[in-house]
Amino acid sequence: MNINRFPLRAGHAARFFSSDHLGPITTAERVEQLNTLEISEAAAILVTLPQQKAVRILGRPELHHAAAILADMPVEHAARLLNAVANDRVADLFQEMNEEVRAHLFSRLDRTTCLAVQHLMGYPPRTAGSIMTTEFVSVPDTWTVEQTLEHVRKVERSRETVYAIYVLDAVSRALTSVVTLRRLITGEPGESVLTVAQKEGVVRADPLMTQEDVARLIRKHNLLALPVVSEDGHMLGIVTVDDVIDTMIADQTEDAQKFGGMEALGKPYTKISFAGMIRKRAGWLCALFLGEMLTASAMQHFEGEVEKAIVLTLFVPLIMSSGGNSGSQATSLIIRALALGELKLSDWWRVLMRELPTGIVLGTILGLVGFARIVLWQKIGLYDYGEHWVLVGVTIFTALIGIVTFGSLAGSMLPFILQRLRLDPASASAPLVATLVDVSGLVIYFSVALLILSGTLL
Repeated sequence: MNINRFPLRAGHAARFFSSDHLGPITTAERVEQLNTLEISEAAAILVTLPQQKAVRILGRPELHHAAAILADMPVEHAARLLNAVANDRVADLFQEMNEEVRAHLFSRLDRTTCLAVQHLMGYPPRTAGSIMTTEFVSVPDTWTVEQTLEHVRKVERSRETVYAIYVLDAVSRALTSVVTLRRLITGEPGESVLTVAQKEGVVRADPLMTQEDVARLIRKHNLLALPVVSEDGHMLGIVTVDDVIDTMIADQTEDAQKFGGMEALGKPYTKISFAGMIRKRAGWLCALFLGEMLTASAMQHFEGEVEKAIVLTLFVPLIMSSGGNSGSQATSLIIRALALGELKLSDWWRVLMRELPTGIVLGTILGLVGFARIVLWQKIGLYDYGEHWVLVGVTIFTALIGIVTFGSLAGSMLPFILQRLRLDPASASAPLVATLVDVSGLVIYFSVALLILSGTLL
């Protein structure tokens, strides 16, 4: 095969194939080096590698643009590599390809891989079925420990993991129990494999279970792999802990980006184009800017009061930031609790009843600090708030209680509202909550000022 069609700079090739005095380059290091290259260069290198090494590299989710790299290879070579890659990884790669490239490669896969990949791609994203692998070790319940060990030796290279062996009913093929490799190697060779099987029930997932629930099950039961079974108990695949970690890291990255007040990038920061970065960030910034315009509208509404009591404007930044900060705190806590399953949609009332007194106490604390600041500045002569400075202090104290309480309630309820509308709660970003609370905070502040200062400053 002629690979001269691939433009490859000599420096990159030498750096990739070299090894230092400590030993050969690891797969993880090769992936990192490939990520620094152009797609055509990475494809050229993978084509020249032995198949076993190339397969290990393609199997790593950390490899950027793996689907594009495969598309840049000769079709037959790419198909040979995909036939040797784990089926769940192949399904992930196909999801990233356009229809034309996927069709060309799919037609060249062997029948077993085709069926497995079709099966995996049929499940909705972010479910157990979409992230499971069909390459697991299973044996009938009529086998002995010796037979099971021999089977593990034969198939271990082609299985995702051998640390859990799944025992199936010899007649119905339904999952009955699980044997760990540690228990298996300590069993008597002639005894039934069931003698070393787990005595308690098998923890399992259905294919439509969300990946968040899968992660919670794996963490709760300290599992290396979780079996995915159909309604009639037949094994469909397994979700390994490393697959869960990969998907959860990707989800948390998206949530962090959304919480920062922007659309999820979907790519590493250094790999997204300038135009793509603008598209991802401009929409949210414009929406937040339009929201902040309401702040100006609120100020205009109270223009008369501001003209009469200029001193009130000194505390506008303090008022706005306090409400936004309390709302952002509450939003962060609730979004995380929802993500971890600590709270459900039906818990909104319990959260409301908890945040109400919390907001009042926090507002009181900030109000006292604000009042003390006015008293101190007035007494030591740093600033003269006028003859009604006590009422100004009371206004700040009262307004802060209302604003911080409202911020806590709004910030804690918004994630529930979004989840009820079947939207991602992470969209309740800190900037969004701060914008909402800023506007309402000004209304609360000037309304309290009108109530307390009417007949004096106003």
